[in-house]
Amino acid sequence: MNLFSGISYNFRGLKLAVKTPGLLVLGLVRLVIIVVVTLVTAAFILEYHQEILNLIWGRPESAWLVWLWRLVSWLVALLLVGLSAVLSFLISQFLFSVIIMDAMSRITEQRLTGGQKESRHVPWLKYFFYLLRQEIPRAVIPVMILLLLMIVGWFTPLSPVLTVISSLAAGIFLAWDNTDLVPARRLEPFGSRFKFLLRNFNFHLGFGLWFLIPGLNIIFLSFAPVGATLFYVERIDGKIEP
Repeated sequence: MNLFSGISYNFRGLKLAVKTPGLLVLGLVRLVIIVVVTLVTAAFILEYHQEILNLIWGRPESAWLVWLWRLVSWLVALLLVGLSAVLSFLISQFLFSVIIMDAMSRITEQRLTGGQKESRHVPWLKYFFYLLRQEIPRAVIPVMILLLLMIVGWFTPLSPVLTVISSLAAGIFLAWDNTDLVPARRLEPFGSRFKFLLRNFNFHLGFGLWFLIPGLNIIFLSFAPVGATLFYVERIDGKIEP
């Protein structure tokens, strides 16, 4: 039930965003930012592709080994593109997306309830830096864990298993990045918000499955704050078990 609720709420959030002009515009802006930052970061990193490859393995003289060297070259390129995607996500979060996500969450809560629950009023500048501080444990630490799993997978026979685990973990952490918007805005302590993730683990897994589908993942990521806020208002504030 929890797993399917997560899948459903992410889809419902996308449908609500498409029908709400303010949410649609913000989601599209976030989508464009992520794509542009990803392309710029990828172009910058790939500029040094050959230098990085030479550090790993210089071009062999034997014709028999050239094909293997080319394969390694492609793998390094894919790794760099993946790294650029991770870096662009972090950059966009710190510079733009965290504010856009919070705005989308606020609009959604306002639309659903007619108001917003906040613990106390905080000056905008102080609140901005508060949001940035939330991104350190909420985004950076999970990304580091995922990169560690990927590296361990490359150098051990556990690669197939760790690939699946790291992909599912990425979906869960990305889902939490969105469901955490409301309690973070209400200034709840990090410990209680992390316990919220553990209590609703299956929901976050279902919510994050959309983020693992190539092509669709960018769309659902751009509008995910809507579905996450919808879930929090209905199921947590409404005291309905997910």
